[in-house]
Amino acid sequence: MSIYIFRLFTLIVSAAAAVTAVTFAVPSAALTGGYQYAPLDPAPVGISFEFFAFPSYFTNVTATNQCLTNLQSLTGTWPPIRIGGTTQDRALYDAATSSYVVYTVASPADAPANLTFGSRFMALANTYKGSVVLGLNRGKNQISNTIAAAKVAVSEMTNLLAIELGNEPEYYPKDGQPIASGAWSPAIDAASQNNWDILVGSAVNKKSIIQAGNSNASPPEWGAAELIATENSTVKEYVKTYAHHNYPGGSVTSLMSHSNIATNLHVFDADVSAALGEGKPYVFGETNSVSGGGAAGVSPTFGAALWTLDYSLRATYSNISRTYFHHGTVGNCQYCFWGRYSMGAPYYGAYAATALLAKASYLTALDTGTTNYAAYVTFDANKAPLRTMLYNSDYYSGSGSRSNQSFVLTGLSGSSVRTKRLTAASALSRQDQGGVPKFGGQSFTDGTCVISGTETFETAVVSGGQATFTINASEALLVYLQ
Repeated sequence: MSIYIFRLFTLIVSAAAAVTAVTFAVPSAALTGGYQYAPLDPAPVGISFEFFAFPSYFTNVTATNQCLTNLQSLTGTWPPIRIGGTTQDRALYDAATSSYVVYTVASPADAPANLTFGSRFMALANTYKGSVVLGLNRGKNQISNTIAAAKVAVSEMTNLLAIELGNEPEYYPKDGQPIASGAWSPAIDAASQNNWDILVGSAVNKKSIIQAGNSNASPPEWGAAELIATENSTVKEYVKTYAHHNYPGGSVTSLMSHSNIATNLHVFDADVSAALGEGKPYVFGETNSVSGGGAAGVSPTFGAALWTLDYSLRATYSNISRTYFHHGTVGNCQYCFWGRYSMGAPYYGAYAATALLAKASYLTALDTGTTNYAAYVTFDANKAPLRTMLYNSDYYSGSGSRSNQSFVLTGLSGSSVRTKRLTAASALSRQDQGGVPKFGGQSFTDGTCVISGTETFETAVVSGGQATFTINASEALLVYLQ
């Protein structure tokens, strides 16, 4: 080998070694180190249920209670739920019915075009131990009917957090909703929302009762900042929270990309700022991977689980207080975390995100959101570092060798730290096809959501205040700092 080739080889090897590890400094305390910090809701990861399907989830799907209980066991707080979606604007209240919901469909996989619901619907919602946001109809433009339902909700539901008045109003014209039978625009919708907020809020004699917004189109149009600019002080008194919907979509590769997740969430920065400027929380009232119930080749995969993990954390870091992951038609829902017979891989991401956030007071991101590698830190009430989540969003399809990435954390104390790994055979693994993910060696049983397997921790040595962690492509690692 010539001296020139040798030197070139040495330079290439040295350059590769220089970029092998990504290093993050863990702040010694929250609100220090020049990072942005987000104060945490007690349970930032929530669940949304399609309106007509909600009773079935709570009466016919065994896994529902256990999956929610698993999350509550981590945080000590029941996950917030939201009941709504497209069918809330197809649903009219019927005081005479003794059923939860009444509708007919050609196939069990279909959503109804029209339905009615009774007071038992709200009574069932009241059995849940956590907070509930209830979506009611605005599309049909029957304000008296909506007020009647709202009055029952307020009287029956001790857990009622807020009421939504309409779902994704930008789609009212194409859906043939009567309220948009004439001209329709963000400005006209805002005037409608503001009027309904006052009418419903005053009828139930409740301030801070409305979850406003609830659109799906990308801001700024149809966004919270645009809506807030139209509101007077009277309207604002009735608003509890501002909400938006978000379905990033894409392939497994693009969905789980950390930089893509960060870019997607920056779209909402101005809306979040506008809501916080009013002293109101901003939430994703409905969200998931791909709209319309999900995509078969994307939404049930482990890559979507990793997206759920990173997306939950990046949204929380962006001061989006809660993310309600939507669950649609039972048995026809690719992105659902659970169903009657099989677990969805994305539940593992939600569970791991909750494990990082549980009983924490602050969250920060140590990375810039511009690479494939993420690092988050939570802090306890005393501002001490609590846990770190490291994420390698390099894509692994299951073919060929699986790459890995070294993460170095500095600013650690003690001689070692424990970790739990979130992993699967590949980003394309699906539990319903035998590719069961593992979090700390454990999985969730099909049909019941019961945790199975022995909890497994790995140990990393801390030397000189730092430790190195090897994370495979399409994996994440939870590091316990206390």
